[in-house]
Amino acid sequence: MAEGIFGHLVTQAGLTDHFTIDSAGAGGWHEGDQPDQRSIATAKSHGIDISGQHARRIQPKDFMDFDLILAMDRDNVAALEKIAPPGTDIRLFGDAALGTGEDIPDPYYGGPGGFELVYTRLLTGCSSLLETLGVERASCSGNTSSVR
Repeated sequence: MAEGIFGHLVTQAGLTDHFTIDSAGAGGWHEGDQPDQRSIATAKSHGIDISGQHARRIQPKDFMDFDLILAMDRDNVAALEKIAPPGTDIRLFGDAALGTGEDIPDPYYGGPGGFELVYTRLLTGCSSLLETLGVERASCSGNTSSVR
């Protein structure tokens, strides 16, 4: 959902030329699959279509192609840090976007309320992140930057 939410906000702000947005998992369990139907429904209820997204596993080149890689929880930060080259900017979403240091829970095993709660946390964080990064990117005329 974070990819879809951030992409939606970037489009609304007219900053699509300033960001490359993608998402990937630390593992390949669902590679090629669409997002969970509950994620699709939650995003759709807020006017965001994520049905065209497909899961993929993070690749070594991602560490070179993206300036910032955000992980939803500490376990994923640790997994990414084990495989990333030194100096890769990997941060916890809860630190970088929310300033709370919280993990964003995986709502997969819960009910619809969990997906709505995650959507709300992601929207808050993505809005804050765009406010911060959008100003930085807009001030670098002609420079395209990336966020994962």
